[in-house]
Amino acid sequence: MPDPRLYPLRFEPILRRLIWGGRRLGTVLGKPIGAEADYAESWELSDYHDQVSFVRGGRLHGVTLRDLIRSRPVELLGPALAGLDQFPLLVKFIDAHQDLSVQVHPDDAKGRRLANDNGKTETWVVLAAEPGSVIYAGLKAGVGPEEFRQAIASGQVEPLLHRFEAHPGDAILIEAGTVHAIGAGVMLAEIQQMSDATFRVFDWNRLGPDGQPRTLHIEQAMESTDFALGPVDPMVPEVVESRACGTRERLACSRYFACERFRLEPTDARDGFDIGQSDRFTIVIGMEGKTTLVDRDETYDLAVGETILLPASLGACQVFSERGAVVLTCVVP
Repeated sequence: MPDPRLYPLRFEPILRRLIWGGRRLGTVLGKPIGAEADYAESWELSDYHDQVSFVRGGRLHGVTLRDLIRSRPVELLGPALAGLDQFPLLVKFIDAHQDLSVQVHPDDAKGRRLANDNGKTETWVVLAAEPGSVIYAGLKAGVGPEEFRQAIASGQVEPLLHRFEAHPGDAILIEAGTVHAIGAGVMLAEIQQMSDATFRVFDWNRLGPDGQPRTLHIEQAMESTDFALGPVDPMVPEVVESRACGTRERLACSRYFACERFRLEPTDARDGFDIGQSDRFTIVIGMEGKTTLVDRDETYDLAVGETILLPASLGACQVFSERGAVVLTCVVP
Protein backbone atom coordinates (compact mmCIF):
# COMPACT_ATOMS: atom_id res chain seq x y z
CA MET A 1 0.00 0.00 0.00
CA PRO A 2 1.23 3.53 -0.67
CA ASP A 3 2.39 5.62 2.25
CA PRO A 4 -0.41 7.65 3.84
CA ARG A 5 -0.61 11.30 2.92
CA LEU A 6 1.41 13.57 5.16
CA TYR A 7 -0.44 16.03 7.38
CA PRO A 8 0.42 19.01 9.62
CA LEU A 9 2.95 17.52 12.04
CA ARG A 10 3.44 18.21 15.73
CA PHE A 11 6.45 16.89 17.62
CA GLU A 12 7.24 15.97 21.21
CA PRO A 13 9.23 18.78 22.85
CA ILE A 14 12.79 18.01 23.90
CA LEU A 15 13.25 19.73 27.24
CA ARG A 16 16.67 20.88 28.39
CA ARG A 17 17.56 21.85 31.94
CA LEU A 18 20.36 24.43 32.28
CA ILE A 19 21.61 26.55 35.16
CA TRP A 20 19.91 29.73 33.90
CA GLY A 21 16.46 28.21 33.21
CA GLY A 22 13.18 28.66 35.05
CA ARG A 23 9.64 27.26 35.02
CA ARG A 24 7.76 29.34 32.45
CA LEU A 25 8.12 26.70 29.73
CA GLY A 26 5.58 24.78 31.82
CA THR A 27 3.56 27.48 33.56
CA VAL A 28 3.17 29.73 30.49
CA LEU A 29 3.73 27.48 27.46
CA GLY A 30 2.31 24.24 28.85
CA LYS A 31 5.37 22.06 28.33
CA PRO A 32 5.52 18.85 30.41
CA ILE A 33 8.17 19.96 32.89
CA GLY A 34 8.93 18.29 36.20
CA ALA A 35 9.29 19.79 39.66
CA GLU A 36 12.73 21.32 39.01
CA ALA A 37 13.24 25.08 38.60
CA ASP A 38 15.82 25.11 35.79
CA TYR A 39 13.96 24.28 32.58
CA ALA A 40 15.75 26.44 30.03
CA GLU A 41 14.87 25.27 26.52
CA SER A 42 12.16 23.37 24.68
CA TRP A 43 13.46 22.07 21.35
CA GLU A 44 10.39 21.95 19.14
CA LEU A 45 11.96 20.75 15.89
CA SER A 46 15.34 19.08 16.01
CA ASP A 47 17.48 16.77 13.91
CA TYR A 48 20.64 17.36 15.92
CA HIS A 49 22.83 14.38 16.80
CA ASP A 50 20.83 12.27 19.28
CA GLN A 51 18.34 15.08 19.98
CA VAL A 52 15.82 14.10 17.30
CA SER A 53 12.15 15.07 17.34
CA PHE A 54 9.38 12.44 17.36
CA VAL A 55 6.00 13.01 15.72
CA ARG A 56 3.19 13.45 18.26
CA GLY A 57 -0.26 12.34 17.12
CA GLY A 58 -1.80 11.01 13.94
CA ARG A 59 -0.84 8.04 11.79
CA LEU A 60 2.87 8.82 12.05
CA HIS A 61 2.97 9.06 15.85
CA GLY A 62 6.42 8.05 17.10
CA VAL A 63 8.19 8.39 13.76
CA THR A 64 11.28 10.62 13.92
CA LEU A 65 11.86 13.72 11.86
CA ARG A 66 15.07 12.12 10.63
CA ASP A 67 13.23 9.04 9.42
CA LEU A 68 10.79 11.20 7.46
CA ILE A 69 13.64 13.07 5.79
CA ARG A 70 15.21 9.79 4.71
CA SER A 71 12.03 8.02 3.63
CA ARG A 72 9.91 10.86 2.22
CA PRO A 73 12.24 13.77 1.45
CA VAL A 74 10.32 15.29 -1.45
CA GLU A 75 6.98 15.20 0.36
CA LEU A 76 8.35 16.60 3.60
CA LEU A 77 11.08 19.02 2.56
CA GLY A 78 9.82 19.81 -0.92
CA PRO A 79 11.54 19.49 -4.31
CA ALA A 80 13.56 22.65 -3.66
CA LEU A 81 15.18 21.11 -0.54
CA ALA A 82 14.90 17.35 -1.03
CA GLY A 83 18.67 16.93 -1.44
CA LEU A 84 19.30 17.81 2.22
CA ASP A 85 20.43 14.97 4.50
CA GLN A 86 19.52 16.87 7.69
CA PHE A 87 16.60 19.09 8.63
CA PRO A 88 18.15 22.55 8.25
CA LEU A 89 16.49 24.48 11.09
CA LEU A 90 16.22 24.10 14.86
CA VAL A 91 13.20 25.70 16.55
CA LYS A 92 13.15 26.24 20.30
CA PHE A 93 11.57 28.24 23.11
CA ILE A 94 13.91 29.74 25.72
CA ASP A 95 13.12 30.81 29.29
CA ALA A 96 15.92 32.92 30.76
CA HIS A 97 15.33 33.00 34.51
CA GLN A 98 18.95 34.16 34.84
CA ASP A 99 21.23 35.89 32.33
CA LEU A 100 22.62 33.57 29.69
CA SER A 101 26.38 33.62 29.22
CA VAL A 102 27.87 36.17 26.85
CA GLN A 103 28.64 34.10 23.79
CA VAL A 104 29.20 34.00 20.06
CA HIS A 105 28.38 31.45 17.36
CA PRO A 106 30.69 30.66 14.43
CA ASP A 107 29.84 30.87 10.75
CA ASP A 108 29.72 27.70 8.66
CA ALA A 109 33.42 27.51 7.86
CA LYS A 110 34.54 28.22 11.43
CA GLY A 111 31.84 25.94 12.82
CA ARG A 112 33.21 23.01 10.84
CA ARG A 113 36.80 23.79 11.78
CA LEU A 114 36.39 24.79 15.43
CA ALA A 115 33.40 22.71 16.56
CA ASN A 116 32.82 20.02 13.91
CA ASP A 117 29.34 21.53 13.56
CA ASN A 118 27.29 23.79 11.34
CA GLY A 119 27.49 27.52 11.79
CA LYS A 120 24.75 29.22 13.75
CA THR A 121 22.81 32.23 12.60
CA GLU A 122 19.58 32.67 14.56
CA THR A 123 16.63 34.95 15.07
CA TRP A 124 14.68 35.68 18.24
CA VAL A 125 11.11 36.83 18.74
CA VAL A 126 10.31 37.86 22.30
CA LEU A 127 7.25 36.25 23.89
CA ALA A 128 7.46 37.84 27.33
CA ALA A 129 9.82 40.16 29.18
CA GLU A 130 9.81 41.20 32.81
CA PRO A 131 10.09 44.97 33.43
CA GLY A 132 13.66 46.12 33.00
CA SER A 133 14.89 42.91 31.36
CA VAL A 134 17.39 43.42 28.56
CA ILE A 135 18.93 41.81 25.52
CA TYR A 136 22.61 42.14 24.71
CA ALA A 137 23.15 42.12 20.96
CA GLY A 138 26.48 43.01 19.43
CA LEU A 139 29.47 44.99 20.63
CA LYS A 140 29.34 48.75 20.91
CA ALA A 141 30.54 50.64 17.87
CA GLY A 142 34.32 50.75 17.57
CA VAL A 143 35.13 47.84 19.90
CA GLY A 144 38.00 45.87 18.41
CA PRO A 145 39.79 42.60 19.17
CA GLU A 146 42.40 44.00 21.55
CA GLU A 147 39.91 45.91 23.70
CA PHE A 148 37.56 42.92 23.75
CA ARG A 149 40.30 40.51 24.78
CA GLN A 150 41.40 42.81 27.60
CA ALA A 151 37.79 43.08 28.83
CA ILE A 152 37.47 39.29 28.88
CA ALA A 153 40.69 38.96 30.86
CA SER A 154 39.57 41.54 33.43
CA GLY A 155 35.96 40.31 33.67
CA GLN A 156 34.65 43.66 32.40
CA VAL A 157 32.80 42.51 29.30
CA GLU A 158 29.39 44.03 30.01
CA PRO A 159 30.41 47.69 29.41
CA LEU A 160 31.38 46.77 25.83
CA LEU A 161 28.02 45.16 25.00
CA HIS A 162 25.21 46.94 23.16
CA ARG A 163 21.98 46.46 25.09
CA PHE A 164 18.32 47.42 24.91
CA GLU A 165 15.25 46.78 27.02
CA ALA A 166 13.29 43.77 25.79
CA HIS A 167 9.60 44.01 24.89
CA PRO A 168 7.13 41.34 23.71
CA GLY A 169 7.14 41.21 19.92
CA ASP A 170 10.76 42.35 19.49
CA ALA A 171 12.44 40.46 16.67
CA ILE A 172 16.23 40.31 16.59
CA LEU A 173 18.47 38.76 13.95
CA ILE A 174 21.69 37.40 15.47
CA GLU A 175 24.06 36.64 12.64
CA ALA A 176 26.96 34.27 13.17
CA GLY A 177 29.85 36.25 14.64
CA THR A 178 27.63 38.50 16.81
CA VAL A 179 28.48 38.63 20.52
CA HIS A 180 25.20 38.33 22.44
CA ALA A 181 23.31 37.26 25.56
CA ILE A 182 19.67 36.91 26.57
CA GLY A 183 19.00 38.76 29.81
CA ALA A 184 17.16 37.43 32.85
CA GLY A 185 13.37 37.68 32.59
CA VAL A 186 13.14 37.21 28.81
CA MET A 187 11.22 34.35 27.20
CA LEU A 188 11.45 33.99 23.45
CA ALA A 189 11.13 31.80 20.39
CA GLU A 190 14.34 31.06 18.52
CA ILE A 191 14.77 29.88 14.93
CA GLN A 192 18.31 28.92 14.00
CA GLN A 193 20.53 26.78 11.87
CA MET A 194 20.68 23.15 12.96
CA SER A 195 23.70 23.60 15.20
CA ASP A 196 24.72 23.85 18.84
CA ALA A 197 28.09 25.53 18.23
CA THR A 198 28.43 28.06 21.06
CA PHE A 199 31.57 29.71 22.44
CA ARG A 200 31.29 31.44 25.85
CA VAL A 201 33.37 34.52 26.53
CA PHE A 202 31.90 35.59 29.88
CA ASP A 203 29.52 33.94 32.36
CA TRP A 204 28.88 36.73 34.88
CA ASN A 205 31.42 35.15 37.29
CA ARG A 206 28.82 32.45 37.93
CA LEU A 207 29.55 28.97 39.29
CA GLY A 208 28.17 25.84 37.71
CA PRO A 209 26.31 23.01 39.50
CA ASP A 210 29.68 21.52 40.51
CA GLY A 211 30.67 24.74 42.29
CA GLN A 212 33.29 25.57 39.67
CA PRO A 213 33.24 28.33 37.02
CA ARG A 214 31.72 27.14 33.78
CA THR A 215 34.11 26.58 30.89
CA LEU A 216 34.89 29.53 28.65
CA HIS A 217 36.04 29.27 25.04
CA ILE A 218 38.11 32.41 24.64
CA GLU A 219 40.25 31.58 21.61
CA GLN A 220 37.40 30.05 19.62
CA ALA A 221 35.19 33.02 20.49
CA MET A 222 37.81 35.56 19.48
CA GLU A 223 38.28 33.80 16.16
CA SER A 224 34.52 33.55 15.57
CA THR A 225 33.63 37.15 16.45
CA ASP A 226 32.98 39.47 13.51
CA PHE A 227 34.04 42.85 14.86
CA ALA A 228 32.59 44.63 11.82
CA LEU A 229 28.99 43.75 12.79
CA GLY A 230 28.66 46.28 15.61
CA PRO A 231 25.46 46.92 17.59
CA VAL A 232 22.25 45.06 16.73
CA ASP A 233 18.78 46.48 17.42
CA PRO A 234 15.31 44.95 17.04
CA MET A 235 14.13 44.78 13.45
CA VAL A 236 11.46 47.12 12.14
CA PRO A 237 8.79 44.79 10.70
CA GLU A 238 7.78 45.40 7.10
CA VAL A 239 4.04 45.12 6.52
CA VAL A 240 3.65 43.30 3.20
CA GLU A 241 -0.09 42.60 3.30
CA SER A 242 -2.97 44.14 5.20
CA ARG A 243 -6.51 42.78 5.09
CA ALA A 244 -9.60 42.72 7.27
CA CYS A 245 -8.41 39.40 8.72
CA GLY A 246 -5.06 40.88 9.81
CA THR A 247 -1.60 41.84 8.67
CA ARG A 248 1.41 39.93 7.35
CA GLU A 249 4.82 41.27 8.36
CA ARG A 250 8.24 40.37 7.05
CA LEU A 251 10.74 39.80 9.85
CA ALA A 252 14.19 38.20 9.71
CA CYS A 253 15.56 37.11 6.37
CA SER A 254 18.91 35.44 5.86
CA ARG A 255 20.31 32.78 3.55
CA TYR A 256 19.13 30.18 6.12
CA PHE A 257 15.57 31.24 6.96
CA ALA A 258 12.88 33.78 6.13
CA CYS A 259 10.38 34.57 8.87
CA GLU A 260 7.02 36.30 8.72
CA ARG A 261 4.53 37.27 11.41
CA PHE A 262 0.77 37.13 10.97
CA ARG A 263 -1.30 39.32 13.29
CA LEU A 264 -4.73 37.75 12.95
CA GLU A 265 -7.87 39.75 13.64
CA PRO A 266 -11.02 37.93 14.86
CA THR A 267 -12.63 36.20 11.89
CA ASP A 268 -13.86 32.79 10.76
CA ALA A 269 -12.89 30.16 8.21
CA ARG A 270 -14.33 32.16 5.34
CA ASP A 271 -11.52 34.68 5.64
CA GLY A 272 -7.93 33.91 6.54
CA PHE A 273 -4.36 33.88 5.27
CA ASP A 274 -2.93 31.19 3.04
CA ILE A 275 0.40 29.82 4.28
CA GLY A 276 2.55 26.94 3.06
CA GLN A 277 4.36 26.30 -0.21
CA SER A 278 4.40 23.24 -2.45
CA ASP A 279 8.14 23.45 -3.14
CA ARG A 280 9.36 23.64 0.49
CA PHE A 281 8.21 23.03 4.06
CA THR A 282 6.78 25.75 6.32
CA ILE A 283 7.12 26.02 10.10
CA VAL A 284 4.23 27.63 12.02
CA ILE A 285 4.68 28.84 15.63
CA GLY A 286 1.94 30.07 17.96
CA MET A 287 2.91 33.33 19.69
CA GLU A 288 -0.37 34.78 21.02
CA GLY A 289 -3.97 33.57 21.29
CA LYS A 290 -5.39 30.50 19.57
CA THR A 291 -5.08 29.96 15.83
CA THR A 292 -6.94 27.50 13.64
CA LEU A 293 -5.06 25.90 10.76
CA VAL A 294 -7.04 24.31 7.93
CA ASP A 295 -5.61 21.56 5.71
CA ARG A 296 -8.31 20.64 3.18
CA ASP A 297 -11.24 19.72 5.42
CA GLU A 298 -9.21 19.04 8.58
CA THR A 299 -8.68 21.70 11.26
CA TYR A 300 -5.84 21.94 13.77
CA ASP A 301 -5.67 24.23 16.79
CA LEU A 302 -2.42 26.06 17.46
CA ALA A 303 -1.93 27.61 20.90
CA VAL A 304 0.81 29.82 22.31
CA GLY A 305 4.04 27.83 22.52
CA GLU A 306 3.02 25.20 19.97
CA THR A 307 4.79 24.45 16.70
CA ILE A 308 3.48 22.74 13.57
CA LEU A 309 5.52 21.61 10.55
CA LEU A 310 3.67 21.83 7.24
CA PRO A 311 5.15 19.32 4.78
CA ALA A 312 5.61 20.70 1.28
CA SER A 313 3.22 18.12 -0.13
CA LEU A 314 0.30 19.86 1.57
CA GLY A 315 0.72 23.01 -0.49
CA ALA A 316 -1.21 26.00 0.81
CA CYS A 317 -3.12 25.77 4.10
CA GLN A 318 -5.16 28.50 5.77
CA VAL A 319 -4.84 30.16 9.18
CA PHE A 320 -7.45 32.24 10.96
CA SER A 321 -8.45 33.08 14.52
CA GLU A 322 -11.90 33.53 15.98
CA ARG A 323 -10.63 35.78 18.79
CA GLY A 324 -7.36 37.16 17.42
CA ALA A 325 -3.89 35.64 17.51
CA VAL A 326 -0.28 36.02 16.39
CA VAL A 327 1.68 33.32 14.57
CA LEU A 328 5.15 33.12 13.05
CA THR A 329 5.97 31.26 9.86
CA CYS A 330 9.40 30.28 8.66
CA VAL A 331 10.74 28.82 5.43
CA VAL A 332 14.17 28.19 3.94
CA PRO A 333 14.55 30.76 1.13
